[in-house]
Amino acid sequence: MIVDYLGEQFVVEMKIWRGNEYHERGERQLAQYLDYFHQKKGYMLSFNFNKEKEVGVKTILLGDKILVEAVV
Repeated sequence: MIVDYLGEQFVVEMKIWRGNEYHERGERQLAQYLDYFHQKKGYMLSFNFNKEKEVGVKTILLGDKILVEAVV
């Protein structure tokens, strides 16, 4: 999803948690979207329905990209 707000673009990827491998592919996919839109920072919203999940917000460095991920 691309959010245009006050002249700025924000790239947001939304995923349902389906395991680590799927999650890592989502991070790489977001990095590709950031390349396409000439952005260095993107956002990932992960929906995790596991009872033992770790919720919160963290920052991930992937190459020269900054991914801000929220797990809910």
